Amino acid sequence: MTTTLDLVPGMLTNRDKIADSFNCGKAQGIETAREAEKIFLFSDPAAGHSFGYTFDGRADDDEYGPLYLYTGRGLVGDQSLTDRNKTLRLHVEKGYEVHLFVADGKVSDDSDALRQRYIGQMTIDPIDPVHVRRAPDQKKNMRNVLVFRLRPAPGSTPKWLDKDRLQPATSDGIEEIDVDKTPVDVPVIPAQGGVKDKASEVHTVTETVANIPGGPRKVVRRESILVSAFKKTLDEAGHTHKTFQITAKGESGAITPDLYDATDHMLYEAKGKTTRENVRMAIGQLLDYSHHLRKHIADPDNLRVAILLPSEPEEPVKELLHALDIGLVYQTEDGFHGFPLKP
Repeated sequence: MTTTLDLVPGMLTNRDKIADSFNCGKAQGIETAREAEKIFLFSDPAAGHSFGYTFDGRADDDEYGPLYLYTGRGLVGDQSLTDRNKTLRLHVEKGYEVHLFVADGKVSDDSDALRQRYIGQMTIDPIDPVHVRRAPDQKKNMRNVLVFRLRPAPGSTPKWLDKDRLQPATSDGIEEIDVDKTPVDVPVIPAQGGVKDKASEVHTVTETVANIPGGPRKVVRRESILVSAFKKTLDEAGHTHKTFQITAKGESGAITPDLYDATDHMLYEAKGKTTRENVRMAIGQLLDYSHHLRKHIADPDNLRVAILLPSEPEEPVKELLHALDIGLVYQTEDGFHGFPLKP
């Protein structure tokens, strides 16, 4: 291996130079240079846009800082967390750095090869690493895709351009998502520079310490644990559940409700804390989701909404939900109070 290419954020290069310098492939979107212990990601938002989805690009910053979304490997059929996708998901424990490039025009007028602009070193979001989305494949059939959430690696300073931002959706759309069909959990949590659990069982842990830009922070997983427990209750009751991918024309990215109970025609939004602030946020989300869904689903007038909480809220919160005709289900030692909701 002859490493002659210095990776400087903002630099322009091409895949031939990267492959020659780091002894990796140059045909796939995820390429691993094992000797150099690096994973190279090649993002091409324009290519995804031509297929009708806009998941690749820089999303809006959140409380943890910059975020870039990257669609995983797999051109036909449902993508799965195997092979290169799994290597990317577990790059921290495998000891690989992740380096992100974005297609930026052609190398020359007489070549179809794309020029690559280096964004910088990234890491998979240790808190919320990957989402399942719906998108057409090469044969124009809808399928599940994996959308990885990338953060700047600690100590790195990516170089972004305005054109790297997520492109807005070209039309309104609703797609059903069967998340259980495409599992995104892995048996091992990254231990270095990623997430350390306070207990050994990943799916029962409620608190983690995540090393993200800005320093280590305690992250509470109450919401995901709550939703998983409620799904088991729905399964035991023989209810069918799923969620939706909602896109709005002119807006970037997609939004997804926590849970839809198809048996009861009930849309749920879960919150990890039983506070008025969290409930108010859930109310707003339910109004937004149901506004979009009622334009696309069958029997829109009978769609009901409910909030899922980890414990019983205060009486004023109950009164607020009752006044708004929003259902309430909360977890108890014996299961979930309020389920099934009365017609």
